[in-house]
Amino acid sequence: MTKIKLITAFTFLIGIPVSAQEVRWETLDGKGYTVQYPSDWQLDKSGQMGTSFILFSALASDTDQFKENVNLLIQDLTGYDLDLNKYVEISENQIKTMVTDGNLILSKRMKKEGREFQKTIYTGSQGIFKLKFEQYYWVIGNKAYVLTLTCEQSQFDAYKETGERILENFHLQ
Repeated sequence: MTKIKLITAFTFLIGIPVSAQEVRWETLDGKGYTVQYPSDWQLDKSGQMGTSFILFSALASDTDQFKENVNLLIQDLTGYDLDLNKYVEISENQIKTMVTDGNLILSKRMKKEGREFQKTIYTGSQGIFKLKFEQYYWVIGNKAYVLTLTCEQSQFDAYKETGERILENFHLQ
């Protein structure tokens, strides 16, 4: 009987990667960056809200009203003389003062592909939605790149793995 349970558990574990691999990953080649994302996420390159792109998840149910998303905002910093340290300071102050119920959870300097960036995680409200954000900031030359994963707080853990995989598959050229 023990042998049967082990075989069943092993078969189940083998099945997990197969179903996870069913979703293909697409690549978006943007101006100065590339990003990979699941093919079942919707790509919007319309530039709405000043974004370079927004990737939208599907709604989780008929009652779901918010599409979790990843977006990129590129800001022109010409004339502002901002480095990453100053940009982070300004951004953290805005989280505390301009985001409704803004609460900074994490702010950590990291390095990827030889470039320093800041990873922040914070919560806040927007209209009826209680949201959780994970952002990466880079300042390169006169541009700030802000890559953001936005989820309903109650859904963050469900989207964290896929969302962070998208963030990790973002590359500046």
